[in-house]
Amino acid sequence: MSRTEQLSLLPPAAPLAIAAEATLLPRFAASVADAAPTLLAPVLEQAPLRHMVTPGGQRMSVAMTNCGEAGWVSDRGGYRYARVDPASDRPWPAMPPPLRRLAQRAAASVGFDAFEPDACLVNYYAPGTRLTLHQDRNERDLTAPVVSVSLGLTATFLFGGLNRRDPTQRIHLHHGDVVVWGGAQRLAFHGIAPLHEGEHPVTGRCRINLTFRRAL
Repeated sequence: MSRTEQLSLLPPAAPLAIAAEATLLPRFAASVADAAPTLLAPVLEQAPLRHMVTPGGQRMSVAMTNCGEAGWVSDRGGYRYARVDPASDRPWPAMPPPLRRLAQRAAASVGFDAFEPDACLVNYYAPGTRLTLHQDRNERDLTAPVVSVSLGLTATFLFGGLNRRDPTQRIHLHHGDVVVWGGAQRLAFHGIAPLHEGEHPVTGRCRINLTFRRAL
């Protein structure tokens, strides 16, 4: 058994404070992490991964899709949430219930009770891809937290302050780790450093990130 496989069998560890109202929950998603690709299969079949385009016309390096009542989209018209997938003009796939419950448990465990996510962004990172520092600010309800679940290859999470030039922490996220931030940190800048090459027994040569939000 590899070290990665051994780590995936460990129980959740104690929460680690990143900042006020921002918490790392090591291996919190361990109970569903290995099953997540199977749970996501119907989502990807109905709404396949795609590389969206920024308002400036640049192709995003991270492939993504959505599930839930709303989906985050980007094109030359701007960043926004839409109730239908623009690629098919159909509603986004339903959010898998075990994943929704996981996000709700994670939020409640750090004091964000009654979290009702209506959007889940599904991001696939191949080695070399990255996500530059940004704020999640397209949601109408900024009182609800963001719940981010890491699956597969280890990534370096960049977590800054409310201004782009604030100091940035570098936090290693492993398979099954969850980060929750809200309240005073809801608009903190964050991103992902370029993903290192590797192979994970559950996801293969990629990292999957699930980001749950209250968008509408």
